[in-house]
Parts: sequence; C-alpha cells; structure tokens
Amino acid sequence: MPDNLYERYQAAHRAYRAHRATCSHCTDTSRCPNGQRLYASLARLQDAYLNRQRQQRR
Repeated sequence: MPDNLYERYQAAHRAYRAHRATCSHCTDTSRCPNGQRLYASLARLQDAYLNRQRQQRR
C-alpha cells in the first residue's frame, strides 16, 4: 500500500523544484510569495513524514 504522506511530501518537493527552476526571484535565502507557499508546504510535509518515521522506530 503506498504511503500517502510520503507521496504528498515528494509531490511538494517536485512542485517546489519546478518553481525554483523557472522563477527568477527565488534564491536560497529569499522567495517570491508563490515560492514561499510551496516551500512552506514542503517543509510542513517533510516534518510530518520524518516525525512519523521517528515515532514508528520507537
């Protein structure tokens, strides 16, 4: 059974990478509003996924 949280996390990563590849305003230290939204979503999903992995290892 596929892991829905992992799939959403990876989709967010792909979306952020695609945006960064085409956005001339985003850098490593600052992001346009859309880039910030995508980055925040990626970070939130990554944290959730990694926290769940830690919980399962206990």
